[in-house]
Amino acid sequence: MSAFLMFQVEPLVAKLILPWFGGVAAVWLVCLLFFQLALLLGYLYAHLLRHFAQRTQGWLHAGLLAASLLVLPILPKESLKPPGPEHPALHILWVLALTVGFPFFLLCATSPLLQAWLASTREESGVYRFYALSNAGSLLGLLSYPTLVEPRWSTVRQGWGWSLGYATFALACGVIAVSQRGAFARSLAAPPTPSDWHARALWTALPACSSALLLALTNHISQNIAAVPLLWVIPLSLYMLSFILCFESSRWYPRTVLLRLLGVALGGMAYALSLSLGALPFWLMIALFCVGLFVCCMFCHGELARLKPDPAQLTSFYFLSSLGSVAGAAFVAILAPQIFSGFYELHVGLAFCALLIILVHRRDPASPFHRAGWRPAWWVTNALVALLIVSVFVLSRDESKESKRMVRNFYGVLRESDEAAPNVVLLKGDSPMEHDDLRFRRLTNGTISHGLQFLAPSRRDQPTSYYSRNSGVGVALRSLGTRRALRVGVVGLGVGTIAAYGRPGDNYTFYDINPLVVKLAQQDFRFLRDSKAHVAIELGDARLTLERQPPQHLDLLAVDAFSSDSIPVHLLTVEALQLYFRHLRADGILAVHVSNRYLHLEPVVAAAAVKLGKDAVLIVNPDDDVKEIFLSRWVLLANRGLFSELPDIEKAGKPADGSTRVKLWTDAYSSLFAVMK
Repeated sequence: MSAFLMFQVEPLVAKLILPWFGGVAAVWLVCLLFFQLALLLGYLYAHLLRHFAQRTQGWLHAGLLAASLLVLPILPKESLKPPGPEHPALHILWVLALTVGFPFFLLCATSPLLQAWLASTREESGVYRFYALSNAGSLLGLLSYPTLVEPRWSTVRQGWGWSLGYATFALACGVIAVSQRGAFARSLAAPPTPSDWHARALWTALPACSSALLLALTNHISQNIAAVPLLWVIPLSLYMLSFILCFESSRWYPRTVLLRLLGVALGGMAYALSLSLGALPFWLMIALFCVGLFVCCMFCHGELARLKPDPAQLTSFYFLSSLGSVAGAAFVAILAPQIFSGFYELHVGLAFCALLIILVHRRDPASPFHRAGWRPAWWVTNALVALLIVSVFVLSRDESKESKRMVRNFYGVLRESDEAAPNVVLLKGDSPMEHDDLRFRRLTNGTISHGLQFLAPSRRDQPTSYYSRNSGVGVALRSLGTRRALRVGVVGLGVGTIAAYGRPGDNYTFYDINPLVVKLAQQDFRFLRDSKAHVAIELGDARLTLERQPPQHLDLLAVDAFSSDSIPVHLLTVEALQLYFRHLRADGILAVHVSNRYLHLEPVVAAAAVKLGKDAVLIVNPDDDVKEIFLSRWVLLANRGLFSELPDIEKAGKPADGSTRVKLWTDAYSSLFAVMK
């Protein structure tokens, strides 16, 4: 029950605070880091508690369980919202600590503490199988949340429901702690021999490797392969499944077979990191990496299970294992964005896993490599490990060379590249005519395009990608521009393409949460500098910024923070749309970009329009490869009757499709399952 509640509250609390930090994927990584830190503290508490008298242990734990009920329900307070975009990782950790830290800490302590109490009443060492059981509960909680809980209840009801479940757990665990205090009397005839330093080092290193690989691979496939909604559930499920199998029984870890599979998995993932494989179908790449992760986790957790000590050392074993998991998570979530310019932590994780093969088998007398017939295989393995480490280093170096510029912060990796439109061949040394020059500069964050701009002066002011003159935002700006000078707001800066529509007397304000995006748009692209309008930039989450501002009396507000695959859900709720209309004039237009490869977002916006009593028009613009114009879908919303006064919009679009029955998205309810294509 404790493990189930742990993995129910993780996605719930992460979803509650996600809108406060821009809805970016890195928020989930920091949440994972917090939960692993809480797990570490829970295991440390369970270890230290064993130094008290048996009667004291029960009453102390029961008292803490009772005190934890005072923080219920676990719903974050509005006063905890961040004042600005500075240090988001630290603020996320602070919010989680105040909201759910105490109950989660006690949930984390439950498994090792109850196992230790049970071990003191038994002669056999089968208590470790309860670790497999707790991971099974975690897996059930993880899979049931997005499929059964999230689609049916609002976050407020989820918070109260979880709090009720936790109160039930606390009562049951408290009864166990107090009523079993007389059963802790078994003493060993002789104290067990402490594990040596090599074994203790591996207790930490093996979980550190699997934890780092989990977070790094999740980051890699969601940022560089496909930002498919809820894709992170698959790697995390495989990670927990490996724990379940390895600690349930040794028969699930055939060592020599897994060793061979590990060599294939590490080599396959290292090869798949090569840029030459970028054209493979995304589902094939995801399958390859997920299978590879599972094999690596089976190795790490299988070897960890082989090293488990006498139950008398159970709590120290769990504490050091958790310490390793936290170290691996901290490396990916905190350290890597500071020291790497790209997503290189997966490269490091693969190299570390390969190195662990040598460290595990070098001093293990039970290793097959110590058999006479395996000696040549041992030297071959050492050579292959060295080759893999060198290979991933070379891959990292080559990846950085492919980009004109690559920078990184909490919000992801931004990559600039200079390319040329199709059907144009530019040979080195040629001097093509300016009107034939189709070179352009692109800005991307993983698989998501933030926009592009032609380099030739004659083409530099052309709106490209999703913002062509026939796109929804282009048609809206052209129609409104016949009336007066415009006040325009844009949620999501990108490279500032929409600024190309600016005219003398216009005012354009861009809202963006990522300071690096602002820096690159101003430094390496010219849309902002060349715009004839007055351009201003507001740094921070757009919704939080707009909540703090007085009405801006905008003629048009374009919401474009979720093009391509990734969407901050909090920008599409009915409360968000109400906020946008508060900043619009009575005859203003809200333009919402709903292009997406995996989600059908048009019904979500249409349902909100019906709720708010607004007209909604869908404008679809086809792609044009030569002009670097992408297929785009924009939904324009306005007060009743306004579009009848703007014939260009009525001609270009059609009423937004509200026929698909989608439950209204609110700040308390949203579900991606209902809108997945």
